[in-house]
Amino acid sequence: MAQSDAAYIDYDTFLDPDFSAASFANTLVTNTNNINDTQVDLSTPLSRVLFDVQEIDTHIHNLTTKSALPLLEYTQDRAKSSQHILSEVEEQVLSLADGYQHLEREVLRKWAGAEEARVAAQNSWATLRLARAVARCISLGRQLEGQIAEVTGRAGGKDDHRAMVRAATTILMLRQMFSAIGEGEEGQGLDRVKVIRTLRSDLVIPAENTTKARAQQVINRFSVSSLLVDNSISTATGNGAQSPPPASSTYAQTEETKSRLFSAITTLYLLSPTPKAGVRAVDFQPELLLSTLQGYIHNSLTSSLSSLIRGLATLPTLDRALLEVSSRCQDLAALESLLGGLKRPSHPLITTSSNPRPESETESEEGKTLLQPVLQVLDTSSLPSYYWRSLASSLPARVQDILNRGGAAARTLRSNRDRLRGDLRDCVLRGSRLPSSIGKGHNGKGRTTVVVGNWEREAAVMVSSVVGALSR
Repeated sequence: MAQSDAAYIDYDTFLDPDFSAASFANTLVTNTNNINDTQVDLSTPLSRVLFDVQEIDTHIHNLTTKSALPLLEYTQDRAKSSQHILSEVEEQVLSLADGYQHLEREVLRKWAGAEEARVAAQNSWATLRLARAVARCISLGRQLEGQIAEVTGRAGGKDDHRAMVRAATTILMLRQMFSAIGEGEEGQGLDRVKVIRTLRSDLVIPAENTTKARAQQVINRFSVSSLLVDNSISTATGNGAQSPPPASSTYAQTEETKSRLFSAITTLYLLSPTPKAGVRAVDFQPELLLSTLQGYIHNSLTSSLSSLIRGLATLPTLDRALLEVSSRCQDLAALESLLGGLKRPSHPLITTSSNPRPESETESEEGKTLLQPVLQVLDTSSLPSYYWRSLASSLPARVQDILNRGGAAARTLRSNRDRLRGDLRDCVLRGSRLPSSIGKGHNGKGRTTVVVGNWEREAAVMVSSVVGALSR
């Protein structure tokens, strides 16, 4: 019976995963009807389908009736197994829950407490570090305030030029603190502290401006020729009736002038803007110092040109004008000598490289002094040479103006052409010689000759700039 049922009902068709009821119905209708008939008989296929359903239902009923006990036993075994598994799983879950609670008590809560302690310690350390930075800035501010009082002479005594260097160093320390505000740096958070902002705006910036101004004033007033009584100057001024000051007094004044100049140069070097990227000390260009020295040289040229033109326009005053011109050149020669003997100061914000670029020892030593940057920015090999050539380049047009105006001044110039030639030559040679008192370096070791060069050529250029215009 089972074989006939199996043969009668196509279980494979019904159990096929791709079974389609629509396709099966279409096949059944097609097989039970003539495709040429206009009427379709649906009762036959429907009866067959119902019969198949009844057969399948009967088959299922027979199977469940005969196998009821095995099915119930199987279901009961599955239920017991499931219950057993569930009880075991529940025990494991309870054990895991107990373990988690124990872990929470032993680890998580302690970790939470430790995390709170860590955050508190971190905040306390940040507060302590900020407090230390603020205290250091305030201490440096008080130190700077006292140094500025020494610089300006408000401390009850004479102004101390060495205090400028100390003040510049303190300003650099404060500048370093103000710039180190990054994450993990010493001054982190300083920019948010009001007292530090007040300190910077009310003390540090004015103190820096005061120190710069005082150092620039010292450089602009630098003059050793007015303190020296040289044989050449005495000869130029007249018959020597004026007695020179004592040598010890002149030496002390000269040393004081040089010491002031060194302090001012060091101060401006330290206060010059430093690049953000690392730079070697030998490559550092102290812009503030260089601009101040350029201004000093420019003022000397302007004053010398005005004095010389007045002397040429009024010939009786020419000797005094030439003396002033040569004295200013002596100041530049002295400045060149002092710069050549002054090594670059140690700058806390600039690294010094232990492996310099390949170069000769002479070039390396020159690069360590402050003279080389000045000569480079002026594009010259010597300050006196730069002075005379710049002066000579401006003279022809001014002399031509005097000649164009005519009158007694023009006639006097033309008639004293030979005298002018000799006076101008003597002026250049006298001004290009370094005074004997400056022939000593900062360490007191004397040198016989400091300024060298072919000054006859510079003298010829100066003579040509004046006498050449008279010959036209």
